[in-house]
Amino acid sequence: MKKINTKPFGEIEVDPSQELTFQNGLFGFENNKKFYLLENPKSPFVWLQSSEDPSLAFIMIHPLQFKADYQLNIAKNDLKDIGIEEKNKTKELLDFVIVTIPENPSEMTANLQGPVIININKKLGKQAITLNENHPVKCLMLDEMKDSFNEKITKTKKEIKNEKEEKGKS
Repeated sequence: MKKINTKPFGEIEVDPSQELTFQNGLFGFENNKKFYLLENPKSPFVWLQSSEDPSLAFIMIHPLQFKADYQLNIAKNDLKDIGIEEKNKTKELLDFVIVTIPENPSEMTANLQGPVIININKKLGKQAITLNENHPVKCLMLDEMKDSFNEKITKTKKEIKNEKEEKGKS
């Protein structure tokens, strides 16, 4: 085990074999190439902690946690850069978006424009650019959650109505 200083948790022990390499760094932080993914089982959020700079950490979330219709849409070259072939994408790939939490947490946003992709087997990561022009840099997460929730409620109501109509026919 190796001890590192982290922004969210102070000094912790990590498994050196779990260190991730971002060959090009992240946008705006190109000089930081080594990171650890720190998870908390009680939270949907994860931290991407630089192992080179203890003050550099990013809060991330898997986009499906708040945006039900999210689909990762990136260039094949981005996948190749982290050693993933299209056919193995679902087995090896983790994808997250970086979250910004302002003073008023109800205004927190997620960067859907620049997803973070990680090859879990090769421990390689990259921040990509989405090919979906409807994915904003600042997606209001709580609004998306409300929209997703309302869509689910509407869908459930329609399903119940359809079931009742089917039972009425028999």
